[in-house]
Amino acid sequence: MAGDSWQQDILRELRQPSALEGQGGAPRPAASAVPSEPQRQAPAVPATVSTDGPAAPGSNPSTGRPSAAPSAGKPAVNSRPTPESVPVLDPRLALLRGRSQHGDSAVRRTGRSLRRLAVNSVAREVAETTRIAEQLQQPVTTGRHIAVTSIRGGAGKSTVSALLSRIFNHYRHDPVLTLEADTALGTLPVRLGAESVRWSCSDMARILRPSMLLTDITGYLVPLENGGWLLPAGQGRVGAQLDVRTYRLVTVALSRYFGVTVVDCESLPGDIARTALDTAHGRVLVAPATLEGVAGARTVLDWMAGLPRPALPGTVVALNSVSPDMTTDLKAATRHLQEAGVPVIGIPYDRHLAAGGPVRTELLGQAARESVTGLAAEVLRRAVGVR
Repeated sequence: MAGDSWQQDILRELRQPSALEGQGGAPRPAASAVPSEPQRQAPAVPATVSTDGPAAPGSNPSTGRPSAAPSAGKPAVNSRPTPESVPVLDPRLALLRGRSQHGDSAVRRTGRSLRRLAVNSVAREVAETTRIAEQLQQPVTTGRHIAVTSIRGGAGKSTVSALLSRIFNHYRHDPVLTLEADTALGTLPVRLGAESVRWSCSDMARILRPSMLLTDITGYLVPLENGGWLLPAGQGRVGAQLDVRTYRLVTVALSRYFGVTVVDCESLPGDIARTALDTAHGRVLVAPATLEGVAGARTVLDWMAGLPRPALPGTVVALNSVSPDMTTDLKAATRHLQEAGVPVIGIPYDRHLAAGGPVRTELLGQAARESVTGLAAEVLRRAVGVR
């Protein structure tokens, strides 16, 4: 990635005692114990994911997946009290959760099954699925960061982040991390089906060391049911702190462990969102498919075009339909946004996504599933092309 001066500063902080110690953070290892150059191997390299070293607290040494959250009482790791697990949702709210419904109606699913009886239709569908899968499984030489942001709350940013996380975990064979960088009571843990959260980005910043293995790292993350891990921004409290320095430290330190990291950013023009867009390899700008949403997205694209570091080549716009009664001319909206030189992928209204709660890809309607899979393939293709 170009412009690595800030990365070198952060890597230097990881090697030496830093200001975090004065804030009660964990002591850093001496510089002599750390390699002189940052390790940039692909996350799938066995040396990176070796389980020969000490396993993470509560992890399974044979898989690297934590069987329980890290145990308390580790003063050598962190001088502050060990965070307690906090439920993602108040248990009383479970009564509000209705039955998950399929994105497509039964009539539409039946009609699609009948159309699949045609040999030509099946052949085309298989060919397209194979092409998308090849794009999603392409190898990466260094961890790729994909930042997802929006111009306002309620655009579907966390939903798109969860969908991308699910898709990358389904198709890829290297570790995938989903990082929440939205401290305004974000919904990403809910959308990913997490039951509880414990260690936050700020907590991780105090314990990270270059000598840690993947099995050490994952012991502090939330394991996701369908694969991959989640690092939340906080524990669902108002006023959770995540500053730019902490964000940069955590993302640089974790980039060598994970092939793809999906970052659910705060909405623009927040400092974290701008930093994430500047340092990411791929970017997804989520906008509602409304007149105001399209106008706002074009304003953001024009702003990105003027940034010192090129941002538009790695950017994809996700035009999200949040209602079944939307009257926006999507073709005209797409043409308007494409004038900025970026691809635009429409995400149609889907009953399963609109209901809220955990995202289950098997319940997505066909149109929504094809759109978000195409979005994931396109943004990864652009992210891999960034050096």
